Amino acid sequence: MSIAIETSGSGPHLALLHGWGLNGAVWDSVAETFALDHTLHRVDLPGHGRSGDTKATTLDAMTDAVAAALPPHTHVLGWSLGGQVALNLALRHPSRIARLILVATTPQFVAADDWPHGMRAGVLSDFALRLSGNYSATIKNFLALQALHQVNVRRTILMLQQAVLARGAPNMTNLMHGLEILAETDLRPTLGQINHRTLVIQGDHDALTPEPAARWLASAMANAEYEMIPHAAHAPFLSHQPQFVDRVKRFLSP
Repeated sequence: MSIAIETSGSGPHLALLHGWGLNGAVWDSVAETFALDHTLHRVDLPGHGRSGDTKATTLDAMTDAVAAALPPHTHVLGWSLGGQVALNLALRHPSRIARLILVATTPQFVAADDWPHGMRAGVLSDFALRLSGNYSATIKNFLALQALHQVNVRRTILMLQQAVLARGAPNMTNLMHGLEILAETDLRPTLGQINHRTLVIQGDHDALTPEPAARWLASAMANAEYEMIPHAAHAPFLSHQPQFVDRVKRFLSP
């Protein structure tokens, strides 16, 4: 199972994993800066972007496809769904990972009796229903949620919309598989097995990944530190780029 990766720069390897419905183009605004110090790998996850013909119906299948494409000892920065892939990489292929950076990442998207930090299961199923009925409007609403409560909301939404279409519109079947992965994944029981040095970055205005979920994630890992970016929502690398880039670079410095 092969996936598309755009590589640039030189130095230690750094892979960027995007969120659901997006592709590697979402990192365009920060790629040049990161490539100054790293060999940068912008991954299109299976079923997304230029990897649209590569199907992965489970988190493990998606993770294994990424692992096969990365050099050993790669720093991995994962955002949202990409953050869950990054966590699973550390569990299934620990030698592939150097350090982890998790952005707007939760170990479990859906709320449960023992997990109040997620969205109601009905929200995801309703979203899937609306997606099948009106793809364009549903995607636009989803992107708007990612920038909710920010002063530069229009700019952030525009950048996300441009990224969605930069490498071809997502395939409906693949989007549905991605929603199923989000609905079914619960990485909480295994987080204690991850010993990689980890940075968890979270915005306190995130409408998709609650701030308490990210804080819990950092506390459950053996070697994690937590960074909250005030007034940021679900895409801090777009809305608060200087703070985001500075924090990542300090974390990755030797």
